[in-house]
Amino acid sequence: MTDAAPFVHVDNVAKRWNGQLGVEDISLSIPRGSFVALLGPSGCGKSTTLRLLSGLELPDEGSITIDGRDVTHAAPSERNLSMVFQSYALFPHLNVAENVVFGLKVRKVPATERRDKLKRALEITGLLGYEDRKPGELSGGQRQRVALARAIVANQPLCLMDEPLSNLDAKLRASVRKDIKKLQLDLGITVVYVTHDQTEAMSMADMVVLMKDGHIQQTGAPEELYYKPANTFVAEFVGAPPMALIDASALPGFGHAARIGLRAEDVAVAETGKGRLSCTVSECEFLGSETFIGLSHPATTGLTVSLPGLRNIPAGETMEITFSDDNLHFFDTVGRRLAQKAGEPALHD
Repeated sequence: MTDAAPFVHVDNVAKRWNGQLGVEDISLSIPRGSFVALLGPSGCGKSTTLRLLSGLELPDEGSITIDGRDVTHAAPSERNLSMVFQSYALFPHLNVAENVVFGLKVRKVPATERRDKLKRALEITGLLGYEDRKPGELSGGQRQRVALARAIVANQPLCLMDEPLSNLDAKLRASVRKDIKKLQLDLGITVVYVTHDQTEAMSMADMVVLMKDGHIQQTGAPEELYYKPANTFVAEFVGAPPMALIDASALPGFGHAARIGLRAEDVAVAETGKGRLSCTVSECEFLGSETFIGLSHPATTGLTVSLPGLRNIPAGETMEITFSDDNLHFFDTVGRRLAQKAGEPALHD
């Protein structure tokens, strides 16, 4: 999947408005044919990064290369990419077929070629038979598929997606998520996908770029962010439930760390008097196959234990927990990851 040179390369890009930070020191190398998720909370800079890639915004510093060509100051039309927006951006007065091929008509693509591309795109997106319907006659999921079909007929090697599923309900999001991932694999295109939903990012992407306050916090495969978070922000943002953080003072023997991270699946209930921490049950969240039990302790935040099936433990009850040292994550006073085991490198200079 990877080339010797990255398909998309962003080098130390910065964007500011009236001195206010948009993004700073953004560097990315995206392999051809990969699915990259730009993830983070509102205002973190992920949509700004996407707009810089698209040419809708131009950087104040740095450079952007797509397929070996410097496009830092190129117009969107010169970047060989397509876009799928949160709002669908469909023309309400045009039917499905007209919306899908609108860009092809503008570029004066011959009618025969337009028909062939339209048929293939509608087949891929499951919209055959809907050609004559207007957007107002379609469900939210169908309208999003029209936007995807329009991106397919553009036949560009790079597709940028800006929170395309945020207007859909949870069940439909899960369905269209699978559609998008299958489309990306079938077409062999490179996708850069903006989302604030970690489930979307973790389930769809080959590479996740987690951002906060205009800076990249960590870039890597989903499992790398989950199992080796670079800092406490990543630890608490990635995972459901998020990683618990424990003051090192509550666990003797780990003086090199300021805070210690622990995932819910690595916590076990201990017999009275045999646990490493004595906690108070704060809540129970039943999810069908398992129950998440929220625990409170003066030295912890977000402490949760996962137990199979339905468990209904009264709030206020004492619960002792235990865990293996091998499953602990260590962070310094500013929240950066420290080596977990002897010989493991830290994730910072």
